[in-house]
Amino acid sequence: MSNTKHVYLAGLAALSLVAACNDADTSSSTNTAQQDSHAVSGAKAPGEVFDLSPWNILLPLDRDGDGKADKIKNKDLASFHVDEFFYLDDNNNMVFAAANKAFTSPTSTNTRSELRQVYADENGNVPSLESPANYFALASNPDSDKFAAIGARMEATLKVDHVSTNAKYHDKPPAYSVVVGQIHAGKLDDLRNDVSGFGWGNEPLKIYYKKYPNHETGTVFWNYELNLPEDNPKRTDIAYPVWGDGWHDDNDPGETGIALGESFSYEINVYGDTMYLTFSAENHPTVKHQINLANNVDANGFIDDYDDPVAYKNDWLFFKAGAYNQCSTKDAPTFRYPACPGTGDWETDKKAGNYTRVSFSHLQVGDAIAVK
Repeated sequence: MSNTKHVYLAGLAALSLVAACNDADTSSSTNTAQQDSHAVSGAKAPGEVFDLSPWNILLPLDRDGDGKADKIKNKDLASFHVDEFFYLDDNNNMVFAAANKAFTSPTSTNTRSELRQVYADENGNVPSLESPANYFALASNPDSDKFAAIGARMEATLKVDHVSTNAKYHDKPPAYSVVVGQIHAGKLDDLRNDVSGFGWGNEPLKIYYKKYPNHETGTVFWNYELNLPEDNPKRTDIAYPVWGDGWHDDNDPGETGIALGESFSYEINVYGDTMYLTFSAENHPTVKHQINLANNVDANGFIDDYDDPVAYKNDWLFFKAGAYNQCSTKDAPTFRYPACPGTGDWETDKKAGNYTRVSFSHLQVGDAIAVK
């Protein structure tokens, strides 16, 4: 049975950047640091505290002038930080920030300061991003022996410091929200149907934090995206509540919600074909969910007739973590685009509340753990 709910900018203001030793631009500005308690103090890079060898990062700026968001490779992350957008704060939290309007990837209208999982060898070298050796897969994947791992696990502890307080379409579900962890997916050459792109690029998991501007606290929930081609009108996100459900409910969650600056944790354990999720926070009940990612049975145990019957069985998979701003700049009729304001100048947008920021005190990826 079925029972499932159904800018690029011409230029940015000058930015201060400190990167790896082979980066020619090592200038620094302290204006923001003096005003912002989350700003860099002492120019320590997140890689000095966190193991960033399994990651690269996409940032909401364009230093090389190619019109696209900058990507920093894993081999350079150990000594890299950028003021305002990716840095270590005074409490050794790894901070990610993204204004509503900034540079992003060519296929997205959402800005982000976000880590992307890669599989590096003992020398730090990463296989081609079109090689299965750079991804994990489900146990039932027909080419599972070609992947770097069968299943994987990510655990994080974080707090959301700010989400955009403005959106043109405030009633669209992604407004006022940020994705703080996800599994991204795609299809290998011999399995994808769309030869113009690398798979469909859907997400079996996006972990959201959402807070309306007039609410005391925000909600945490996770979404599963039906694994359908981009042009399929049934391709949508199914939301599952953790502490509140901001995707469907616009009421103030009050004490049951998570406040800005309040710490919470998640664990994602993909073992076999099943994704096991655990969410915990002080003074809140621990919440667990699970879903088989190789069929179309949802996390409530009901068959979803709209989903692909094998779901993500044939896909490559990888983790992401950071601040994936859901306040899309696009003005379009579907639910995905709340059309958020911004100027592209960080200080102006920050003052107006048109940005998101997330701080991680813990982040780790590793092998899947057997679940009995």
